Amino acid sequence: MSLSDTPSSSPAASDLPLPESRIVSLPVLCVMAFAIGLVAAAGAVVFRILISVVHNAFFFGTFSTVYDANQFDAPSPFGPFIILAPVVGGLIVVWLVKTFAPEAKGHGVPEVMYAIYHNKGNVRGVVAVVKSLASAISIGSGASVGREGPIIQIGASFGSTMARWFNLARWEKITLLSAGAGAGIAATFNTPLGGVLFAVEMLLPEVSNRTFLPVVVATATATYAGRIAFGLDPAFIVPLADVPMHAAVDPFQLIGFALLGALAGVASWGFIRSLAWCEDTFPKLPGNEYTQNIIGMLMLGVLGYGLFLVTGAYHTMGVGYATIQDILNSTPYTLILLVFLLLAKVLATSISLGAGASGGVFSPSLFIGATLGGAVGVLGMMLFPEHNFHPAEFALVGMGAMVGGATAASMTAIVMIFEMTRDYNVIVPLVLAVAIAVGVRRWLITDTIYTIKLRHRGRPIPQNRHTNMYLVRPAKELMARNFIVLPIDMGINAAIAELANHEGPMHVIATDEQRIAGFVRFGTIPYKADRFAHQTLRDVMSSDYVIASQSHILNSVITRMSQRNRSYAIVVDGPGVVPRPDNIVGVIDTQEIAQAVISNHYG
Repeated sequence: MSLSDTPSSSPAASDLPLPESRIVSLPVLCVMAFAIGLVAAAGAVVFRILISVVHNAFFFGTFSTVYDANQFDAPSPFGPFIILAPVVGGLIVVWLVKTFAPEAKGHGVPEVMYAIYHNKGNVRGVVAVVKSLASAISIGSGASVGREGPIIQIGASFGSTMARWFNLARWEKITLLSAGAGAGIAATFNTPLGGVLFAVEMLLPEVSNRTFLPVVVATATATYAGRIAFGLDPAFIVPLADVPMHAAVDPFQLIGFALLGALAGVASWGFIRSLAWCEDTFPKLPGNEYTQNIIGMLMLGVLGYGLFLVTGAYHTMGVGYATIQDILNSTPYTLILLVFLLLAKVLATSISLGAGASGGVFSPSLFIGATLGGAVGVLGMMLFPEHNFHPAEFALVGMGAMVGGATAASMTAIVMIFEMTRDYNVIVPLVLAVAIAVGVRRWLITDTIYTIKLRHRGRPIPQNRHTNMYLVRPAKELMARNFIVLPIDMGINAAIAELANHEGPMHVIATDEQRIAGFVRFGTIPYKADRFAHQTLRDVMSSDYVIASQSHILNSVITRMSQRNRSYAIVVDGPGVVPRPDNIVGVIDTQEIAQAVISNHYG
């Protein structure tokens, strides 16, 4: 009898339903992706309408669906009382999230990653509704968050929900989840290639025909439907994009772009650290979620109104597209103002998400990158006036460098900035700056703006995420639990007698007092009672094992086994540096790995 046939073997293996009830062909999966793309586009439309309604209500006291985020608002008739808009909106958001969907809190993408690597690709359907309302209220009332995180989570929620409706395999569920997320971002920003690359770089654990094609279908469908609703214009209009290039980039400018990339890497590190600190600090403040939110949103309202008094615009409130567009229009900004806006946006976004707002970090990253790039461009104009530094061009490159540095999605950043602006003139500087930004940020901190939240929650995901779907399963799902712990000096015959007291084959772990010493594969030893009469487990055990945590995914376990030339993994519970025998909860041998590979085709 094999281990998978015993009642004590892995539940993930023994509880698998019949393959016929779970598998669908690739064409059927693409049809589902088509439907997901339509829903994602519809979700983007409804989401924008909600933001418009909420924004007009909170800032002007009117009911209207007309709102252009790329244009600065007129002064609010509420005067200084606009400080309270984020506070009131924040309280509603906290109630919605706390009551209906806690996973709708924050910036969305980490929750989608969590679903892929730690929750079998499951995202509840109610998340789409709650996330839409909560994020629309956050953005519309002035929280410093973006709209891409919510639409990613909304699309992922529908993709996952559809997969559960049809009881699809885990890899198909993750594929449709990723397709929904990519479709959402494609429809929101009119970036079909960017949507595909985002799904590939950030979400899909496996890139192959069976996963890539549904993502392409969903994003193309969502983009087409989104263009019908929103028009064909790119997200930002760049006047310099229409100016043809007559020569290669000036070497002095190229050095400036390289410096911008390095600064973007440092800024990415600062943004990640600031956001992580606020997300850890606000829950520790006195009171409850509501009082903590009031503190954060009051700070945000004061900052936004203060900027309005000084500059005439609420720069840090909302998505910030108007400021970005203004910089790209070559509107003169002083170096001091650009640096201040950069620091203010980092602070405002960190406070917003730390205090409980619901929204994304992609748009704030664009804002931070635009102000940083604009500052470098202004500085270049001051120091090298003869080399034609354009702050708008540097702002555009800074947007890509900041997004790439903060998210580690370098290809997504390059392609999306091009699609969002259609300025091909800056492609070479953009590639250079993004590469440097990612390298500097990785040198300073390995986590990204998305993964650090999961690491702090004790749910890290692997740095190298491109693998086969079955390798993302955590050890606790596939480990065998039919093991017995015996002392290392127990005789072979005594051990065989002990095994006879258990039903089915058992893994034997040998221990030396409070230390795990090794394991014994009795099925591979051609033993005879008289031959081993005087031998103990110490004489036949093997020590070629690795220690794994329950939360480690199979890819990480196999990688460690390969690097150390091991054939066996002992799974323990607890973070102890030196695991004790009492910590053992399971084992992973060749049969568990083989079962994971086999079940990949239907579960």
